[in-house]
Amino acid sequence: MPNVTEDDTRARFIDPAIRQAGWDDLTQVRRGYAITDGRIMVKGRMTARGKRKFADYALSIIPNSIIAIVEAKHIGKRLGTGMQQALGYAEMLDVPFVFSTNGQGFLFHDKTNPHQLETELGLDEFPSPEVLLEKYNRWKELGEAGQQAIVQQPYYSDGSGKSPRYYQQIAIRRTLEAVAKQQERILLVMATGTGKTFTAFQIIWRLWKSGAKKRILFLADRTVLAEQTIRDDFSPFGEAMTYIQKKKIEKAYSVYVALYQGITDHDGEDPYKQFSPDFFDLIVVDECHRGSARDDSQWREILTYFSSATHLGLTATPKETKAVSNIEYFGEPIYTYSLKQGIDDGFLAPYKVIKVALDIDVEGWRPPDGFLDKDGKPVEDRIYNRTDFDKHIAVQERRELVARKVTEWLQANDKFAKTIVFCVDIEHAEGMRSALVNANPALVQENRKYVMQITGDNEEGKKELDNFQNPSERYPVIATTSKLLNTGVNVQTCKLIVLDSNIG
Repeated sequence: MPNVTEDDTRARFIDPAIRQAGWDDLTQVRRGYAITDGRIMVKGRMTARGKRKFADYALSIIPNSIIAIVEAKHIGKRLGTGMQQALGYAEMLDVPFVFSTNGQGFLFHDKTNPHQLETELGLDEFPSPEVLLEKYNRWKELGEAGQQAIVQQPYYSDGSGKSPRYYQQIAIRRTLEAVAKQQERILLVMATGTGKTFTAFQIIWRLWKSGAKKRILFLADRTVLAEQTIRDDFSPFGEAMTYIQKKKIEKAYSVYVALYQGITDHDGEDPYKQFSPDFFDLIVVDECHRGSARDDSQWREILTYFSSATHLGLTATPKETKAVSNIEYFGEPIYTYSLKQGIDDGFLAPYKVIKVALDIDVEGWRPPDGFLDKDGKPVEDRIYNRTDFDKHIAVQERRELVARKVTEWLQANDKFAKTIVFCVDIEHAEGMRSALVNANPALVQENRKYVMQITGDNEEGKKELDNFQNPSERYPVIATTSKLLNTGVNVQTCKLIVLDSNIG
């Protein structure tokens, strides 16, 4: 049949074979499934997308939980022509069942059968959902009905069509399988910006709805991150969720969001001890590379107290030093999705590094004879270098130079490009705000919020955080900060990140 195209082959032979095997067209079969978005490529001021990766068919037992893929070629090709391509997609998607077809039959690659990995099947021999699910459960050692119920619990859907990206699906599925097998400590490593909180929500939702976990504690270490979590990704929990902010704790909820500072050491009392040690059956630790990694941390106190719960750690940067180890506590990550993968797939934007070498940083600075600080005290006579600036000593001329360099970039590219300036501490952030104001007098006169200090101690600045994050709000344009914005805060239109601190 020389004139039969690939589309004809699918419509006349492949689609009917898959339907005949019992796969539901509307809920279980996705045609032209987009795996990646295509790498973002920057050429000057122009951007373009690289080629996206598509699987011809993605098959799911439950919606958005892929179990098999099918690569289709037209009837003139050989049966296994698409197999190597399909195996590459299957490796990305972490699925065990792969099919290559030319409309005359199927070459079936079955990772669950090490004795015979590949088998040729006739058009009427395509396996049913039940057959593949039974193979999958046996391969994953999910033999009990209760275990299978956890893994097969549907995702939350608001009807908008938003579904987890492929790597989020893998992280969610592997976590559910680990919980089903009663693994007590679980670690997920996902790069910043890849949706850790959304992934955590779907994990919690499915475990909660399946009844596997009835009371869950989500621990954050920044007020802004906790509030962002409740307002955005966790909002479907509605009245089943509470934010622990007060000393008196209500116990009638299913999902609790808290800062570890908010439930420890209130006037010598630890509010979390108002709960019995077995109250929670799942604790999710966001940004677990920080306090939770230390043996003597307050995070660890909480985890030790609720030791009977499953502990799930989320981090973008697992910490491994002589004194601190995530892996020692949580174990090896069950899944890692790196910054490089996110950029290659097109889910994260690539970045361009602009290194600015200031003479004072390269050569150091020595105070002139009799030099006094702003409080009138003599400054130690020695050579100060980059690690000292803004930590041990503030040199106003250096701050003005940094502000001028930032302003030059904005003027040359986009003076309203959202910009974050990371500083050593709050005093440095305050000083940089002033220096940037003086470097941009006309824009600040036009709107005083062109430059804002957004730090934990500054109420006026913190009130502007939502506007800084909102793509439709022009102001603030430049935010100077120390720690408040350094992890997990979504600023979708941020174009410039300035690191004016020694990050090691």
